[in-house]
Amino acid sequence: MKTYKIAVIPGDGIGPEVVAEGLKVLQAAAAATGMKYELVNFDFGGERYLRTGEALPPGALDELRGFDAIYLGAVGHPEVKAGILEQGLLLALRFGLDQYINLRPIKLYAGVWTPVKDKGPADIDFVVVRENTECLYIGSGGFVHKGTPDEVAVQEMVYTRKGTERCIRFAYELTRKRNRGRKLTLCDKSNVLTYGHDLWQRVFREVGADYPDIEQDHAYVDATCMWMVKNPEWFDVIVTCNMFGDIITDLGAMIQGGMGIAASGNLNPEGVSMFEPIHGSAPKYAGQNKANPLAAISAAQMMAEHLGEAETAQRMERAIQSVLAGGKIPTMSATGGLPTSEIGDLVAAAASGGNTVGG
Repeated sequence: MKTYKIAVIPGDGIGPEVVAEGLKVLQAAAAATGMKYELVNFDFGGERYLRTGEALPPGALDELRGFDAIYLGAVGHPEVKAGILEQGLLLALRFGLDQYINLRPIKLYAGVWTPVKDKGPADIDFVVVRENTECLYIGSGGFVHKGTPDEVAVQEMVYTRKGTERCIRFAYELTRKRNRGRKLTLCDKSNVLTYGHDLWQRVFREVGADYPDIEQDHAYVDATCMWMVKNPEWFDVIVTCNMFGDIITDLGAMIQGGMGIAASGNLNPEGVSMFEPIHGSAPKYAGQNKANPLAAISAAQMMAEHLGEAETAQRMERAIQSVLAGGKIPTMSATGGLPTSEIGDLVAAAASGGNTVGG
């Protein structure tokens, strides 16, 4: 049996607290299934940057390529200028390790409140596949006459055929694997972004010819936002560019109950992938044992699934479902809920004892 090497980057703010609970639940589930792994901790984040001036030290990417997965807590420090850690650490990891898919399940669990009226778990269960290494995020652009009344700022959306095709093909494969609605929705703004999103349209159709069993659907990004609120049950898998994916997945987090439950994977199917809660570092809650760790626990569950440890992943998800369905966690927010460690204890107990929904 393989022993997986997992790099752990607790990061900033509430990151170390929620990561500890994610690892607690992973350990409980793995003990029950026999999954073997070893952890190596890295101190990348705001404190290290303030101490050394480095967001990501030389050689770090090469070292991380030797791991089977990366588990990340949060990035962002109040004493570090906004953008430095996000670009120098988070984006550097995604781009440097070619994690070209950002995978975001939008799933409402029983027992979790959603602001969308008259919708329940059967209605909110879809996945967003976000291209993760191109678009506006590559930083192509610049200034002319900066600081003057004639200043011009340019930020370019950049798409490649390779990057677009591999993302879309991944989305078709996922839609087939999910075998739920068997419908893939392309989310774009091709009525305005007539060059880049024309490329997305053409590739979507061409790749789709290899998947005749998958229904091809299309929605402009503004309409996507509207339908995610009004009729979320219409969606099975959504594929979209980096910028629009960033936006609609935060909306998705809200309809599934809030940032406290939303997890993501940054995937390189041919290399090392990274898993994280989508919430930020929330420094105002750091060290207070208040942050809801369910998103981090869900990220660890996604990591186990990605590693091929289906039994461990299923046990973790069923534990989350069991605790939530029992009404033991009154809110997904950091105020008014249970302590961070207590939530972790509840889910870990369910994961280890087999007392889980369907388990």
